[in-house]
Amino acid sequence: MTNFVPVIICGGAGSRLWPLSRENHPKPLIKLGDGLSLVQHALKRAMGLPGAQDLITVTNRDLFFAMEDEYRQMDCKPRLARYLLESEGRNTAAAIALASLDAVQAFGDDVILCVLPADHVVADTAAFGKAVERAQRLAGEGRLITFGIRPDRAETGYGYIEADGEDVKQFVEKPDAETAEAYLKSGRFLWNAGMFCFNAGVMISLMEQFCPDILDGTRAALAAGRTAEGDDLAQVTVDPEKFAEVRSDSIDYAVLEKAPNVAVVACDIGWNDIGSWSALGEQFDRDESGNLIDGNVSAVNSSNNVVSGSGRLVGLVGVEDLIIADTPDALLVASRESAQDVKLLYNRLKEAGDETHRIHSTAHRPWGSYTVLEEGPRFKIKRIEVKPGASLSLQMHHHRAEHWVVVSGTAKVVNGERELMLTTDQSTYIPCGAMHRLENPGVLKLVLIEVQTGDYLGEDDIVRFDDVYGRG
Repeated sequence: MTNFVPVIICGGAGSRLWPLSRENHPKPLIKLGDGLSLVQHALKRAMGLPGAQDLITVTNRDLFFAMEDEYRQMDCKPRLARYLLESEGRNTAAAIALASLDAVQAFGDDVILCVLPADHVVADTAAFGKAVERAQRLAGEGRLITFGIRPDRAETGYGYIEADGEDVKQFVEKPDAETAEAYLKSGRFLWNAGMFCFNAGVMISLMEQFCPDILDGTRAALAAGRTAEGDDLAQVTVDPEKFAEVRSDSIDYAVLEKAPNVAVVACDIGWNDIGSWSALGEQFDRDESGNLIDGNVSAVNSSNNVVSGSGRLVGLVGVEDLIIADTPDALLVASRESAQDVKLLYNRLKEAGDETHRIHSTAHRPWGSYTVLEEGPRFKIKRIEVKPGASLSLQMHHHRAEHWVVVSGTAKVVNGERELMLTTDQSTYIPCGAMHRLENPGVLKLVLIEVQTGDYLGEDDIVRFDDVYGRG
């Protein structure tokens, strides 16, 4: 049987799902009601496909450790996990070029790839598996396959595919309401799900024909990058300078709309691209008044709201058709009809340099996480968690001093010339400019409180001398 490898593409900021989604904690990392993240669901879906044993993941290099953590928590691990790490997003054409070039080198010219976004929901995985089996057969005939969702409403937020059987007649941009209604009535149009299946060698040949600049630029970035390989994992980091020169374009525009051999597999799979708060809300529990609720929420005389809480109580009185998303450091209140416009607010925050567009109050790192509990002029208080056996970098700060107090677990600390072992209720003070390192040598999670004081408390005030995760 021809080699078959799923490809998970994980990128984007998920700006329409702010403040739950941020640049450094994008939509695929959002947890659903079952406790699994969107990317964990994508992994289950990918590894459940017929013939799937290995996996390629294309993501940003800054998300590598988060993605590895997400995968590690699952039972459905691939035999070989290949991570292709981009320095910045260059859209789906470049991501698919990376996957195709790497797959041919790793698995051979006959490998068939199935490209899956990391942030979609597919409720009927059995039906999806059958659709992929059909797509594999078509890909074996040299065709490019896209998956089309049979529409159940006149949706203006999706692109469409006009089909004649399995032959694609045309790709259509997001329509207005009147056009979408006509598409629905015609029975010839499908929603474009943004999932693809193809022979990697065929895709490379078509890219050489239709977008050679993207293919050549991606090939150069791969060749100049660096690779670290083990028995069950390969980490391929593209060259950032060369990859920045790659033209940004979607695979639809770059190849599929021009290629003569494109097919579509129509399917009913319970698909949702989670493209807005309204779409995410459909994954929440619904109360008797039509409110879609996730978290600790109490609603009185309120209906048809989408509410996401983060722990503290969210109370609603006499409101309807709102989106309310509460996180420890940001609160969103919007009308449901303006769900797509949350992106405009995100862009405004980004342009203003507001950190809430980029990071949560809890930030995840390869060694664990930290949560900012409070900050003000010349001080910041953090709760730090370090995984068993994990270690922060050997580092120093130019502008701040730190005081560490162990709450639970055991901390191995380098503080200047001293090496200390601290346990519960013990502490150490690290002066500004002192070289230091924090390590958890135990088998239990290490929790400590860090109090920072100084003239500048930004996360970029750090000089790393040694780091097991390869960060500069």
